[in-house]
Amino acid sequence: MSSPPTPGNAREIFAKNLRSLRLKKGMSQEQLGELAGFHRTYVSQVERCVSNVSFDSAERLASILGTELWQLLKP
Repeated sequence: MSSPPTPGNAREIFAKNLRSLRLKKGMSQEQLGELAGFHRTYVSQVERCVSNVSFDSAERLASILGTELWQLLKP
């Protein structure tokens, strides 16, 4: 059983999983951003851990990618 994400790496796990799932779905950052109502640069910043993402925004991204928020936080 894996340990829960620590505050420092939860954002990294989310970013990695977001990017991985986005690519698996064949979506560009621009497409995901447009569907979520975000600019492409924001999606890029989230994926690079440059910007924090709110719970509301994270849920929106997860929904568009067809998953649950907790799945994006799973190590």
